[in-house]
Amino acid sequence: MFDPLQYLPILLFLGVALALSTAFVVLPIIVGRLTGAHKPSPEKLSEYECGFPAFEDPRSQFDVRFYLVAILFIVFDLEAAFIYPWAVSVFKFGGWASWTAWIAMMVFIGELALGLVYAWKKGALEWE
Repeated sequence: MFDPLQYLPILLFLGVALALSTAFVVLPIIVGRLTGAHKPSPEKLSEYECGFPAFEDPRSQFDVRFYLVAILFIVFDLEAAFIYPWAVSVFKFGGWASWTAWIAMMVFIGELALGLVYAWKKGALEWE
C-alpha cells in the first residue's frame, strides 16, 4: 500500500536544501543593495583580466595545442590518483594476488609511458 509519509524525510530535505540555496543566493544580493555596495560605474562594469583591460576579443578561439596539453595533464593526473591507493594496498593481498596487481600496474604505467612518448614524438608538448 502506498504511504506518502515515507517520502516526508526526502521532501523535508529537499525543502531545506532549496531554502538554504535560495537564501545563499538572494540574501547577499539584498544586503548589497541595502548597504549601498551596489553602485555601478563604468570602471566596475568593464571587463578586465588580472587587473588590466582585455587586449583582444574574448570570443577568440584557443589553439588546439592548449586542449592537448590539458588532456595530457588530466591523463597523468588521473594516473597519480590511481597509483597512490594502489601503492598503499597492493602488498596487503599477499601471495600471487599482490604480484598480479603489481604486474597489472606496471603494464598500466608502461602503456602511459608509451602514450607520453607518442605525444612527445608527435609534438603535442611543443609550444611556440
